[in-house]
Amino acid sequence: MVIVLVILHVLVALFLIGVVLIQQGKSADLAAAFGGQGSQTAFGPRGAANLLTKLTTWAAIIFMLTSIGLTILLSRASDHSVLSGRGTTTQQSTPSK
Repeated sequence: MVIVLVILHVLVALFLIGVVLIQQGKSADLAAAFGGQGSQTAFGPRGAANLLTKLTTWAAIIFMLTSIGLTILLSRASDHSVLSGRGTTTQQSTPSK
């Protein structure tokens, strides 16, 4: 179960990175309003923004849910703290002058 969730988490993270990098900034819409031809997409200037926004939103939701799920599954699998494996601490003596 954990391995499947980790694989899904990595795939969603890579998809989220790709979708965010594809999106245009908000200033591109302003340039198009004053005659600039900044929007050269297959979906049109507003259609692509709506589709990419929805894809980003759903990818972010799935990413957060898999993060929470992994946290819960891994905390139940191990009953020890992250710091429990540190062992004893060593004291450093100050060098004599």
